[in-house]
Amino acid sequence: MHRFTTLCVILAALCSACFLLVPVVALLLHVSWGTLWQVWGSDGREPFVLSLETTSIAMAMVIVFGTPLGWLLARDRRVVWRVTEYLMLIPLLMPPLVIGLLLIYAYGPYGPIGAMLYHFHMSAMNTRLAVVIAQVYEAVPYYVFAAQEAFRGVDPAYERTSYSLGVSPGKTFLRITLPLSLPGLLMGLTMAFARAIGAYGAVMVVAYNPHTLPVSIWVALEEQGLPVALPLALLLIVTALPLPLATAFWRRMRHAAIQS
Repeated sequence: MHRFTTLCVILAALCSACFLLVPVVALLLHVSWGTLWQVWGSDGREPFVLSLETTSIAMAMVIVFGTPLGWLLARDRRVVWRVTEYLMLIPLLMPPLVIGLLLIYAYGPYGPIGAMLYHFHMSAMNTRLAVVIAQVYEAVPYYVFAAQEAFRGVDPAYERTSYSLGVSPGKTFLRITLPLSLPGLLMGLTMAFARAIGAYGAVMVVAYNPHTLPVSIWVALEEQGLPVALPLALLLIVTALPLPLATAFWRRMRHAAIQS
């Protein structure tokens, strides 16, 4: 009976892995790297550069504002932060298309924030700023919840020992808390990066132009068909995938080194 249960578990795991990997394998079999280079030279370069630029800005904002929030969610037990933790689930679970509609309502030209931006000759519609806002909104929960777990995994005893030695809270955070939580923070950042650079629904609503890479894939599919869209999809995958894979590999090697 034990062997039968083990076999069922292995088969279920293999089915799950195959279900996830078959589409990627199919894409790699249907698109040549030479075609990818041609797409890069024609339709892919500008959307790629735009996506990378806006995602880099979005990740900087996610780090600056998401790290303190993740720390407070992990360490501060007051009701306001518990409520905030539940509210952070809203952008995580909300359909991206609905996110785009809400962003238009909040930051569009007829909203108070949009009107304020207009006075500074800025717009959160069909601009790079609009892309960044949509990417941040879609990606920040991934980083915040990862940061929360990373900070929660740091034993407060280390910090109390540092305080008892006269080290300030700021230096304690930089010298103890941050290094110990760094693997979790990096994993959260890479997941947020992949989510932001692949953001489509909200970006499509608030910034159809200029085209990011995901929007370009949709436009190519609609106007030219699957053979043109697939190379752009491969370009997006090879852009978004290396950073999470490298971070996961680094965490595994780091864990192995610590265990040994």
